[in-house]
Amino acid sequence: MKRRTVLKVLSAAAVGGVLGRNRSAWGQAAARSGIDARGASPGVSTKDIRIGMSAAFKGPSAGLGVELYRGALAYYSEINQRGGVHGRAISVVALDDGYEPTPCIKNTIELVEKEQVFFLSNYVGTPTLTRALPVIKRYADRQVILVGNFTGAQPQREEPYLEQVFNIRASYRQEMVALVERFWQTGVRRFGVYYQIDAYGRSGTDGVARGLAHRGMRIAAEATYIRGAKFEDDMTPAVQALREAGVEAVLCTGAYQGCGAFVRTARDLGWTVPISNVSFVGSEAMLHLLLKHGQATARDYTQALVNSQVVPSYDDVSLPGVVEYRALMEKHNPQIPDYLRDAKHAPEQLSFRSLEGFVNARVIVEGLRRAGPNPTRAGFRQALESLRSFDLGIGAPLTFGPERHQGLDNVYFTRVVNARWAPITDWAAAVKA
Repeated sequence: MKRRTVLKVLSAAAVGGVLGRNRSAWGQAAARSGIDARGASPGVSTKDIRIGMSAAFKGPSAGLGVELYRGALAYYSEINQRGGVHGRAISVVALDDGYEPTPCIKNTIELVEKEQVFFLSNYVGTPTLTRALPVIKRYADRQVILVGNFTGAQPQREEPYLEQVFNIRASYRQEMVALVERFWQTGVRRFGVYYQIDAYGRSGTDGVARGLAHRGMRIAAEATYIRGAKFEDDMTPAVQALREAGVEAVLCTGAYQGCGAFVRTARDLGWTVPISNVSFVGSEAMLHLLLKHGQATARDYTQALVNSQVVPSYDDVSLPGVVEYRALMEKHNPQIPDYLRDAKHAPEQLSFRSLEGFVNARVIVEGLRRAGPNPTRAGFRQALESLRSFDLGIGAPLTFGPERHQGLDNVYFTRVVNARWAPITDWAAAVKA
């Protein structure tokens, strides 16, 4: 696969101009059914179905996009090996946005206009997706939708974007409210937040505020970091601000390097307060950094570290969906294209991120099957909305509908046991320093 040509940076006005110029009089009328000027659905040929993806594949957040892609690819590879969906192979056109908004906007336009993908999927990140949503909205008359994204933020779950986005995972609000509830039960009353200072960070912090408001409480103190922070960065000012406020637990909303830097700094300063992260953080990537640093310093950075997840443990082999995920990851050993490869990120054997990508792919394939042998964008949307109590093999059935575009609501909790993430069975032990 050759590297795609990236469009020039476009202002909001220019975006509108590009979209307008690409719509013929016929196209505006026919697009409502998702059919192009040749009478075929964009992104669908006799041989394949093309899916568009924009995510971080390079840079400090590379582990997010890479593993989400690999998990989806494991399932798509198996389906393709079995003959595809109604005889068509599934292919993914993936573009790197480096976890930055402007490249994500450009990628979205390129995927729809130039690559002519059937639909979008597996976007990564709140700051990127929230900026791409207005662009996706402009393609509403073409029936372009986004299915499965690696962010639990609210904008894509609300008007005016809800109609075009099918969220599979639980929201950050649900994760944070659940974390507040569990910490509250252990006796925590003074909650502090540490977050990436952007739409993603604010979304998670809003969830904490809502969880505390139900108990007549407020966040005791806040600290932030700038997107793109590295694990080696000194987070002493943030740690000190929260520590001096008498915080009893810190709920973090960020990516693995910036949050890992906070954990490392806190423990180096002797602060043993419980620290939690939401699912997006990249649990295995963060743990790898903490374990590696711990070996160099002869210190344990994993005590009282709690992460919420939106998929079950990839070690839970009592779940048939997890067994299938593990088998297909080993069988296909999915790799990313050379043009997306970041030499600093080595593919991970198993992860919550790749399991989530795998789950997303299973939902998508079922939707494509139900859309029939001659799929249209409108028909695919209807097929997804027909999913009711669909068994993914993960112990949580998925349900979509015309009025419900979030398929799953489950939140899971993990802690580090023997250098691996494990489900929490004893909260008192999990938060003990």
